Amino acid sequence: MYFDLIYGEEQRNSIDGKTAEQLSEAINQFEADDTSPVGVLYGVGGSFCAGYDVKELEAEAQRGSLNFLLRHEGSVGPTRRHLRKPIVCGINGFCVAGGLELALLCDLRVMEDTAVMGFFNRRLGVPLSDGGTVRLAAAVGYSNAVDIIETGRRVYAREALRIGLVNRVVATGTALGQAVNLAFSIAKFPMASLMHDRNAVLDNANFYNRQGFNASIHNEIMNVTSAMVTEMQDGVKRFKISDIKGPKTDAWQIKQKSIPDWEKAEIEIETEQSNKKI
Repeated sequence: MYFDLIYGEEQRNSIDGKTAEQLSEAINQFEADDTSPVGVLYGVGGSFCAGYDVKELEAEAQRGSLNFLLRHEGSVGPTRRHLRKPIVCGINGFCVAGGLELALLCDLRVMEDTAVMGFFNRRLGVPLSDGGTVRLAAAVGYSNAVDIIETGRRVYAREALRIGLVNRVVATGTALGQAVNLAFSIAKFPMASLMHDRNAVLDNANFYNRQGFNASIHNEIMNVTSAMVTEMQDGVKRFKISDIKGPKTDAWQIKQKSIPDWEKAEIEIETEQSNKKI
């Protein structure tokens, strides 16, 4: 089965609540379909998914609401459980914020060589809420996961492949076809033994132990605080008033940290001493 993410090219397939529900329902139907052993998830219009819809996020933030974080299955899809069947995702354009969490939900990831990954929600003060803190560390290890999560930086195809964030890197424009080919290469095998081994990996590998996974997902959601809501409100405002937003998100304004007076004085002293040495 093949799933399209279509929410609008301008939004780079960002997902609102309605779209998340539709995606969850489509995946539920796929899991119940005995004739479809493997699925493919792909973003139409140039980008895989840019995460949660900023307009809806703004409305939630203005109300001081966390409802989008507390949806049973997840804010961008059924991300708070293990999928019962393999899904391969084809990653093109931007795969960021909740979109990266959605990609991590899939068994295998095929990434185009010009695509970009990253938790850009760090710049808006929006926490991870769709299993990203659990699945990323399981996929790339603690050190790489902390780096990607804390810095909110871009991760390009070569690095993504090197650290195990994706499984294949392909030419631009070929992610869908290559993902479908990979899905067919899996579907040709006897599925009973394949699913047995797959589920054993999910049960036993790293953070995917079921009890630990569920506890980690619960902690990820329930430890959100009112201070985060305030940061989200400020982050959405900065996003809206950015002077230049262009095709790249480098222009998103990051909240500048104010420098205390004592530190300013130290900087002046160091500058003066440097000038004297010169």
